[in-house]
Amino acid sequence: MSEIFHDTGAPAGRPEAPRSTRWIRWTVLVILVVPALWAASGLGISMQRILEAPADMWKIIRAMYPPDFSYNQVFERTLPKVMESLYIAWIGTMVGAFFSFILSFGAAKNLSPRWLTFVIRNLFNAIRAFPELLLAFIFLPIFGLGAWTGTLAIGLHSIGTLGKLSSEVIEGIDPGPLEAIHSAGGRWPSVMRFGVLPQVLPTIVAYWLYRFEINLRVSAFLGVIGAGGVGAELVSQLRFRNFQAAGTVLLVTIVVVLIIDTVSSMIRRRIIAGKAGEEGPTELFEEPAAVGVL
Repeated sequence: MSEIFHDTGAPAGRPEAPRSTRWIRWTVLVILVVPALWAASGLGISMQRILEAPADMWKIIRAMYPPDFSYNQVFERTLPKVMESLYIAWIGTMVGAFFSFILSFGAAKNLSPRWLTFVIRNLFNAIRAFPELLLAFIFLPIFGLGAWTGTLAIGLHSIGTLGKLSSEVIEGIDPGPLEAIHSAGGRWPSVMRFGVLPQVLPTIVAYWLYRFEINLRVSAFLGVIGAGGVGAELVSQLRFRNFQAAGTVLLVTIVVVLIIDTVSSMIRRRIIAGKAGEEGPTELFEEPAAVGVL
């Protein structure tokens, strides 16, 4: 026993990392740092401009105070544009949810043949390659200025994003219920209705709500190029140096977005947790008792 606890000297230090591991760390560091420095030089970023930026931002913030809370600015100019952004985001999300939900079953490898999944997955990749702003630029000559262009841009891009997420959810389902329905003589509609949809709908609907939050932010800046929304009002006020009205637009937009994000997050948590989320604490306290019996 004395030999086991015998102190042979100072505690051993941390073992030195192998040479190959150190080379990997330095290589990864170089790969991350060098492109970042190269990109910064290409953008013309200078240390002087970085140091001057806080002072310039403070000047604009001071020019926006106090915001213009007049009835005309808040209720006749800002709120209608904010609501227009809300409508664009909601309709665009519904368009993306509808088409992505249909196509996602064809993109799931566990439900569709390989050739079909290959085609639909590449379709989703091609759609996601075009950001909403670029899609809005493409649609502007076709549909003109206004909310319709922003809605189509958001809806099309949402198809690619929601389709990819939904197909991955479908591929992760438990095959047990599907096999049970098959063994009982159930056909394809019964498999989808009772085996697939109950497993995937809560998560997919949560993704729809999360995408709506993102689309609301996107619709706010699509107005900068004339695709509808509150961005057009913000650019108009900044163009005429009406910083107090611009501050009102920013403040109202932030408040509305925060409210919608909070409500949407609560709904998403409730959808995903369901009844099981309410029983979680009870299960935590009951489990040790069961272990003690064993």
